[in-house]
Amino acid sequence: MNSFREKLKDKKRIVIKIGSSSLTHEKTGELNLFKIEKLIRVICDLKGEGKDVVLVSSGAIAAGRQALGGQKRPQTISEKQAYAAVGQARLMMVYQRIFSEYNHIAAQVLLTKDTMTNEDSRVNAQNTFEELLRLGAVPVVNENDTVSTHEIQFGDNDRLSAIVAALIGADLLILMSDIDGLYSEDPHKNPEAEFIGLVEEITPELIGMGGGSGSDVGTGGMAAKLAAARIATDSGSDMIICNADDVDVIHELMEGEEKGTLFLAHPNRDFDLMDYINTKYEV
Repeated sequence: MNSFREKLKDKKRIVIKIGSSSLTHEKTGELNLFKIEKLIRVICDLKGEGKDVVLVSSGAIAAGRQALGGQKRPQTISEKQAYAAVGQARLMMVYQRIFSEYNHIAAQVLLTKDTMTNEDSRVNAQNTFEELLRLGAVPVVNENDTVSTHEIQFGDNDRLSAIVAALIGADLLILMSDIDGLYSEDPHKNPEAEFIGLVEEITPELIGMGGGSGSDVGTGGMAAKLAAARIATDSGSDMIICNADDVDVIHELMEGEEKGTLFLAHPNRDFDLMDYINTKYEV
């Protein structure tokens, strides 16, 4: 077993991000309750091992789109905000109900970029996370799409999850996606693309491998994930990109199995989270 993978067993504070396309049925856009229930069971098991877990969950707009009978993806800011207003409540209702079945409590945390750029608000958010984790709750985080505008958006939940990981001092960030990990090229276009299982340093060559989003319900492509990797690893957190097809992969990762792409932490002594929030961060 790879020594870097072996160390994953000892991670104590974990942020897990899952995207819209991984939470919904492809053909209908309905929430995939079977997968959500399985994800929650895995998280509760991690909690049972004594680990802190934060879930960054997309899906509010997709859930609202389905609930309101939307036939197409919303295009305007007002459409997205209206869908999110309906969908976020629906999504949290599902999370709270299923977490309670496993004797755990889900807590909603909605963030905006404006919240994070304001020092007082950012400190308050950090204190809230710490208190929730101390109380044994599972914070379920999403961007507050209902009030966010284009100018104050994080851009995608990959980047948001990395910022949350840095804010709370997580030692592992798991990005669950519709792809197995990082490839030398887009494997959907080139079946000969080489899989990269370990990244010790994010180089310019690596950055060139970023691509676009592969789903009509998600926003984050590989470029967004590489940007998240820069934030997470600079802050001192390992990061893994893995396939969300089977959420049991989380258990496999925590047992040291070589699944997904592992980005190793390389703490930056000059790391300042505000540097990553205040600018349109590019990888």
